[in-house]
Amino acid sequence: MELATLSGQAVALLCGLFGLYIFNTITTYAKLRQFRGPAWASISNWPHSMAMLRGNCHEWYEEVSKKHGPIARVAPRVLITSSPEVWMHVNNKPGYKRSDWYYRATRIEYRRDNVFSQTDNAKHERRRKQMAPGYSGRENIHLEGSVDERLQDFVNLIRSKYVSSDRRIVPMDLAKKVQYFTLDVISSVGLGKAFGMLQSDHDVDNYLQSSEEGLAIGNTALAMGFTWITQAPFIGRFIAPSPKDNNGFGKMMASCFRLVDERAASSTDARSDMLASFMRHGLAGDELRSEALEQILAGSDTTAGAIRGTLLHIMTNPRVYLKLQCEVDDAVRCGHAPSTGEGLITAAQARQLPYLQAVIREALRVWPPVANIFPRDVPTDGDTLVIDGESIFLPGGVCIGYSAYAMHRSEKIYGKDAKAFRPERWLESDPATLAAMVRTNDLIFGHGKFQCLGKPVAQIEIGKMVFELLRNFDLALISPTRPWDARNYLGLFAISNMWVQVMERTPCSP
Repeated sequence: MELATLSGQAVALLCGLFGLYIFNTITTYAKLRQFRGPAWASISNWPHSMAMLRGNCHEWYEEVSKKHGPIARVAPRVLITSSPEVWMHVNNKPGYKRSDWYYRATRIEYRRDNVFSQTDNAKHERRRKQMAPGYSGRENIHLEGSVDERLQDFVNLIRSKYVSSDRRIVPMDLAKKVQYFTLDVISSVGLGKAFGMLQSDHDVDNYLQSSEEGLAIGNTALAMGFTWITQAPFIGRFIAPSPKDNNGFGKMMASCFRLVDERAASSTDARSDMLASFMRHGLAGDELRSEALEQILAGSDTTAGAIRGTLLHIMTNPRVYLKLQCEVDDAVRCGHAPSTGEGLITAAQARQLPYLQAVIREALRVWPPVANIFPRDVPTDGDTLVIDGESIFLPGGVCIGYSAYAMHRSEKIYGKDAKAFRPERWLESDPATLAAMVRTNDLIFGHGKFQCLGKPVAQIEIGKMVFELLRNFDLALISPTRPWDARNYLGLFAISNMWVQVMERTPCSP
């Protein structure tokens, strides 16, 4: 009798829970019923999860946006937009905040946020103010000089080990060498000491492997809904990355923390770099270690992705390659850049080369180096947007992110050939069209209070790297039909096997 009673209670409980699930599903569906999306996306996270697990969610977001409009639904409570106006509005208007479900997955340490993962607007704003002077270069007077040193290391590495000839091809994984460069740069300008990857031509302490492993784990956890486990009380301590780990992010954390602690303990260190700036503005202890680690991971992966994408599109477009290389040679010939052997081009000089800047903008457009949703929670009371003259209400309790591929390949903004790599569009457009293109293109680095702090450093690296490589070498893909392997993990691209042949070159004839 007691067994039957217990069995009846269990059935009643299960029925109640199932009824609650159905009620919540219907309520959530109804809240966003005006927004269209893929089949099942309105009642299940599974379509979105599968796109993340495949490593190509940026392409899926583009398909959804093109099929279902400027605001589309990709999960029961998740919208995406391909409209630059909507995305700027979301990032500017008070009340929107970063969504916990996504940004908690980008945490590196157990229950500790950095400037990227912080979802509390007030805390995020305070931290940005502490860090912005260091990133801008105002308090890091040797920033460009440090980039130059690492870029010279990069050129020297190629010239000493990877120059091919008519008689012999020496394959070089450009993806790996570029990340050696960006990691050496960010460790040099951020921690005051380069990791030494370029000089050793080696993945020191398995940084690249550790980074990719950590991103892959984080991406899978987010897609499967397991992120909460890494942040759960007690048990999370044994799952989240730790400096005591022998692989993954943990190994990278240990090396970074060691360098930070050495600097913090030295009262006589007179260096003026990012770390020194952070300390001057009040960062110390765990906060200092967390932000130093985040800048290493985010600063190297994003810039490396931008440089790789730019070089890939240059190498696969002979017309653009020749035209840009001639501009490089003309700049040297006319004194707008140092002569070969007399130093590297300055960031200011690179900014004055119109075709170089058009190539960089166009490459970032067709291959955004960070291409995930980056969702924002809609204010509790909701918000009304205007798209093409129509008022659209976003209810509270949902979030909206953006579709990078759909936005930056928009035919409405960039023309009928928006999918094609054509730098000339930045030089021939009328002022109004160009202004719209620039506003949209700038969103690659975020917007408003969420703009990327590392943007100035990245722009210096990209301009200098492209110029000096094309000045000194001719590059060609070894496998044009499969130029690289690329997977999207949490919006960052893990790129490998970008095999190239590099040959010394002579300048174009005047």
